[in-house]
Amino acid sequence: MAITVTQQDPRYQTLKKSRNLRLPASEADFASRIELCETASDTAEALQRIVSAGLRPTVRCGGHCYEDFVVNNPGGAILDFSLLEESHSAEDGARYRINPGKQLGDIYLDLYKRYGVTIPAGTCYSVGAGGHISGGGYGVLSRLHGLTTDWVSAVDILTVDANGKVIQRRVDKQHDPDLFRACRGAGGGNFGVITAFLFDKLPQAPQEVVHTGVSFDWTTMTEDRFIAILTTYGNYWETRGKDPDTYGLFSIMDISHASTKRFGLSLQFCNPDGTCKDLSVVNEFLDLFSHCNPSPGAPAPAGDRAISRPALSDEPCTGTHPMYRRLWLDATIGGGGGEGSGRAKYKSTYMKHNFTTEEAKCIYKHMTSDLHGIEMRGFVLAVDSYGGVINQSHLAEETSICQRSSIMKLQFQSYWQNAEDDAGRLKWLKDFYSDLYSGPNVDPRYTHTPYPGEHYEGCYINYPDSDMLAYPFWPQLYYGDQGLYPFLQGVKRRYDPNNVFHHAMSIRW
Repeated sequence: MAITVTQQDPRYQTLKKSRNLRLPASEADFASRIELCETASDTAEALQRIVSAGLRPTVRCGGHCYEDFVVNNPGGAILDFSLLEESHSAEDGARYRINPGKQLGDIYLDLYKRYGVTIPAGTCYSVGAGGHISGGGYGVLSRLHGLTTDWVSAVDILTVDANGKVIQRRVDKQHDPDLFRACRGAGGGNFGVITAFLFDKLPQAPQEVVHTGVSFDWTTMTEDRFIAILTTYGNYWETRGKDPDTYGLFSIMDISHASTKRFGLSLQFCNPDGTCKDLSVVNEFLDLFSHCNPSPGAPAPAGDRAISRPALSDEPCTGTHPMYRRLWLDATIGGGGGEGSGRAKYKSTYMKHNFTTEEAKCIYKHMTSDLHGIEMRGFVLAVDSYGGVINQSHLAEETSICQRSSIMKLQFQSYWQNAEDDAGRLKWLKDFYSDLYSGPNVDPRYTHTPYPGEHYEGCYINYPDSDMLAYPFWPQLYYGDQGLYPFLQGVKRRYDPNNVFHHAMSIRW
């Protein structure tokens, strides 16, 4: 049986917490108990007890949910998968098996040591596989190998039928294919409790990778210079970044607030064969930022596949980081971090094209603004490269990730420690986001949001943002407007007829 931790247990105060200490809103919103599951049968038994008692179950794998979908469960029970055991050889021919409670860092170690393979997932060691994979998690190898969910060949899942009975299922392309597709990208907490992901094959781990980066000085930054840097970066991914020989290049531009004095970009690279024998792609990319004082000129049109950028003068304004060549496993495990416990808020955008001048100006305005009485450090806009192998259009029909045309993914982040700063922090981020998506690229019907269209592909469900619930079209922001959401609603009605699995942004009937 699962290990039950009630409110009277001395472990409860520690185990009840989210990594985001802003959530839930009050002590009364915490679950009444936590079930620590060690096996799939433990999970089925615990889920049946919870459902039979009329309680609401939520599932915690790594505890990194950006909203309160797990911990906001007054009177309910959390199924905690951090102790879930794993079998290394799956049944029915599937070669690799990953349990949802396993941390990404441990998965990398295990798969590499046993088989020499990997999953193209995130960089934070402690993120749990369950929410990450089911919501379309991505990472530094995703341009080269796609999303982890693209590789899933079967899913073990517990559903609850109309009579309240827990049903154990193994779903794949032949068995409950609609549920299988839904589990590959629609996000956690929607249809049931996933107890394992199975894979027939996985990509070989690279032998080595190269890390380097470039930093920029806020103290000498001008609006024109910032626009040149940002549009040069975006234009690369819209043009040269679509060529297969660049798919091993993954970069993040971390635009921190001006109060931090510097911002920059980092990159990881390997050739498609998993080596670093040819670094011409890296040198070519870095050369774009060797000088960044703008002079007259403009990017080439979006359809031009050559490397293009605003014309830049010979005045240097960057600090180039040393280039490190590292064994892949050392780089992946050693560099895997992530924020600790604190208060936080996030937003997201998929971008199909480069930044416009108006967007770059808006970002500059907000990242150089000030709030009286609020510490501005901790505001970050991360601009991740995207696309590559991810953007195979047929995968939109096989999975529940419809965003298969984007070249960049944006994550708006705010981190702080004191509850008294909540209102100011949340307002600043909301105002920034609303202002950015009020320009000419935004359909007036969907103002203040990156609604799917010519320029954007909406938002990322693994970076959920409850502010989006204010818009009646919020499901289309996360699942597009081409029929995916109605499909997911049908899956929900069929496999969770009593809406046992729900949260503020779960699939609606």
